[in-house]
Amino acid sequence: MDLRPDELERYDRQIRIFGFGVEGQKKLKSAKVLVAGLGGLGCPAAMYLAAAGVGKLILVDKESVDLSNLNRQILHWTGDIGKLKVKSAAEKLRQLNPHVEIEELAIEINEDSIEGLIKEVDVVVDGMDNYKTRFIINEACVVHNKPFVHAAVYGFEGRLLTILPGKGPCLRCLVPSEPPEVRPLPVFGATPGVMAMLEVIETMKLVLDIGKPCSDKLIIFDGLTMTFYQVKVEASAQCPVCAKHK
Repeated sequence: MDLRPDELERYDRQIRIFGFGVEGQKKLKSAKVLVAGLGGLGCPAAMYLAAAGVGKLILVDKESVDLSNLNRQILHWTGDIGKLKVKSAAEKLRQLNPHVEIEELAIEINEDSIEGLIKEVDVVVDGMDNYKTRFIINEACVVHNKPFVHAAVYGFEGRLLTILPGKGPCLRCLVPSEPPEVRPLPVFGATPGVMAMLEVIETMKLVLDIGKPCSDKLIIFDGLTMTFYQVKVEASAQCPVCAKHK
């Protein structure tokens, strides 16, 4: 997959990175990434994935833009209130980078839809705000051997784990059962922005096959102390997903 002259100029700064180069950019151009949810995590993640030149972004979110979204969901603006989130996000992303193919799916992610959503993608990026849906995505990714870059936020805190099926723990190894959900979720707008950037870096590493994915440790970000912690995570023999799909 060749790069046009304007693409070479657009991506010049990252192409210059040692180990990235033109071949790396071609890998990005041929990649397909699913962004599951277009909220505080999914919006900035989709924006930077598009800016980096991922060939195809599949955006999935069934909801419409609400005023209370606007402190953190940066692809949605005041004039977008009431509009489907996939439409609002796709409009901005196409303006940002017309070379990226954007697919908009205003559907619910559930047991019936998930297999068709992930079947042909290279990486799934977590933009959800609940563990029920995350668990559905996690199990489908384990079954179909798809990398799942997970992040979650609360207040000034964020957490990150990359799931590589068969090579490390899955989300249910870390969180065995669905935790109680707080609604509405308290969150400072920049917190999901921080975690989304980490998700994008992990996604780029997976597509390019460079570096070491964050697949054996949970990264915890504490914005109040500006500290990152690492907690080792191992596959669990009692995991309700890994054990079932060995």
